[in-house]
Amino acid sequence: MTINKLRMPIDIAMTVLSIILMGGAYLFPADIVHVILGVALFVLWAVHIVLNRRWYGTVFKGKYNTRRVLQTVINCGILMCTIFLLISGIILSNHVFTFLGIETGLGFARTAHLLASHWYYMFMSLHIGMHVAMFAGKMKVPREGIISIILRILFILLFIYGIYAFIIRGIWRYLVLQQQFFFLNLERGYALFTLDYISIIVLFATGVQYLNKLLQRRKDKRSE
Repeated sequence: MTINKLRMPIDIAMTVLSIILMGGAYLFPADIVHVILGVALFVLWAVHIVLNRRWYGTVFKGKYNTRRVLQTVINCGILMCTIFLLISGIILSNHVFTFLGIETGLGFARTAHLLASHWYYMFMSLHIGMHVAMFAGKMKVPREGIISIILRILFILLFIYGIYAFIIRGIWRYLVLQQQFFFLNLERGYALFTLDYISIIVLFATGVQYLNKLLQRRKDKRSE
């Protein structure tokens, strides 16, 4: 399997793990499962960074247009959130990393983990939006015909529902630390949990995708 063929399954696995991990320890009877899945996500991120190391090598090279600034902010945002999640996750771990003997900083770790996890999810959604055209090309999504129309309608519905999910889940509260303790409404069920967080990805990915298209159109007009 070539490196290019590795990218897609790794990206999909990272997205699925991110959605699951957003449920915190509520989704599992033992929090060690959350820790193990978190470690798995960090390992995949390490692989992802290695596969895309050329991009990181060009951060301080070349000229920056608006699109490149946006992409760099999103990617650096993900990287910073990942670092904070790793550090805070190690401090909070009651199982895997106990051998480190860390007994201080629990208050900081809880706040950092809550804040970083939600900002990570937003940046991840924006990151997907920046590359959605590439993903669609690899998956050979048709641009015309009945299947294309159905997919467009589906994404429009998910986009609209994503606004509702973003509000009902109180995501914005976590982003500004107005809500300092994570709460998952289990009365909505696991199916709605999955739908809500997928629709939130669609919401932000679609938003940044159209912003990206707008920036490209302006660039094309200037070059005419």
